[in-house]
Amino acid sequence: MADTMREVTLDDLDALEVGAAILGTGGGGNPYIGKLRVREELRKGRKIPVIPLDELPDNALVVSLGGIGAPVVGVEKIEEGEECLRALRAVEQEVGRKVDALISAEIGGANAMEPMLTAAQAGLPIVDGDGMGRAFPEMQMITWSIYGQRSAPAAMADEKGNVVVFRETQSDKWLEDLARATVVAMGAAAGLAQAPMRGEFVKRAAIPNTVTQARNLGRAVLDANREHRDPVQAVIDHEGGRLLMTAKISDLQRHLKGGFAVGHLSLDGYGNFQGDTGRINLQNEFLIFVRNDTVEVCVPDLIVVLDADTGHPITTEMLRYGQRIAVLGLPCHGLLRTPEALAVVGPAAFGYPDVTFVPMQSRGGIR
Repeated sequence: MADTMREVTLDDLDALEVGAAILGTGGGGNPYIGKLRVREELRKGRKIPVIPLDELPDNALVVSLGGIGAPVVGVEKIEEGEECLRALRAVEQEVGRKVDALISAEIGGANAMEPMLTAAQAGLPIVDGDGMGRAFPEMQMITWSIYGQRSAPAAMADEKGNVVVFRETQSDKWLEDLARATVVAMGAAAGLAQAPMRGEFVKRAAIPNTVTQARNLGRAVLDANREHRDPVQAVIDHEGGRLLMTAKISDLQRHLKGGFAVGHLSLDGYGNFQGDTGRINLQNEFLIFVRNDTVEVCVPDLIVVLDADTGHPITTEMLRYGQRIAVLGLPCHGLLRTPEALAVVGPAAFGYPDVTFVPMQSRGGIR
């Protein structure tokens, strides 16, 4: 990828915020507060080196980390700021080794920022990649888990100073269930670090170059804003996506259930989509887009909701009745389209067994 990142700088943060929120498909938490925290760390003189995935040593020990909880709570309960650092230290204590690098569990939303913040605090580099290429609501939906890595021992930490270690679980779905119950007790927001992985495995299982992708995607939107070009088209062009609908939100149902934000939004089309109706179902992230009672795009491809005028992403907790939005479909990475991946992140895994995943095609083919 052109212009590959080697270090996160102050000049990258605004673009990273926008790009990560777009790739979050409505979830992953709002990256704004995380951006401010990373900015403060950089202003202290701390560094955040970025290792390109193909340059990661095979024997490096890499920890995947991020926040866990409901995005709606993320804007109401401000983190203390070192939750992921305490979770990382607990994992290191459990395995008896210091780690060499950090990687994002998911590039989408606030979890793009969490490894950067923790890297600055711990004096570690981050890897240019992640475990989803977007955001998903559950832990077993990460590519490390799909392709054979066990996530325990793992650790969670909250803003009050509580740290919980999961030494062993029967599966990563069990880890998800136990962690989800724990985060509810912690107030629906916490930091989580997973078992260390070898560099050789990370290079095979990670979605590559997604830190750079998020930064460059955000730059495309900000450049379009500054140059008075169409920012929605800039996102489509950068990601090889498709405009699904321009619409007004005519109904919004959203509530917390089991530590997730769940619900749907109803849409009335306008412009070239006048007369169309739409619906987007969500579980933290946008899962399924339906036009006139027909499913058009579903997970694991990305459904993105943008402000129709600015092209900036609207996360699930920021949705409001009457907003005028542009709904985009973006193709997911090929690592999410294999049979073993679709068994975990396809529509059936979210309770839609009658929906068949039909891959969107990028103009450049599957990424």
